[in-house]
Amino acid sequence: MGWQKTFTLSPRSKGCHLITDEVYAQITSGIKDVKVGMLFLFIQHTSAALTINENYDRGRRPCWLTNLTDMDMALDNIVPESLDWMHTDEGPDVSHTKTSLIGATISIPITDGHLNLGTWQGIYLTEFRHATHSRRVVATVLS
Repeated sequence: MGWQKTFTLSPRSKGCHLITDEVYAQITSGIKDVKVGMLFLFIQHTSAALTINENYDRGRRPCWLTNLTDMDMALDNIVPESLDWMHTDEGPDVSHTKTSLIGATISIPITDGHLNLGTWQGIYLTEFRHATHSRRVVATVLS
């Protein structure tokens, strides 16, 4: 059995953004009756990506903020804007390279109508453009 929905995330600028609650709000009707299945999330863009990452950082509040700042810093060091980029129609285009490294799709098991994420895991949008963008995501449930 399958279910699919395309939805648009709230606009965000460059950085790593926790979107677990926003995704849940969009997919609840598609997963509520699934005993065992899989959720696939696919972002329809080449300058942003989806990932699952740590959602807890003991002693720091908000708990996810320092992890996201660290991830953004690490990606900026791995793929710096200062390289001699040839594709510059939209500025130094580090975003396409970062998207290829992080990925456009994530998969999450569904168990008894709930996403079976680990205790401290969350779903993140990694936005690589400096300007604010709204991003479309296709959610597909297979059971």
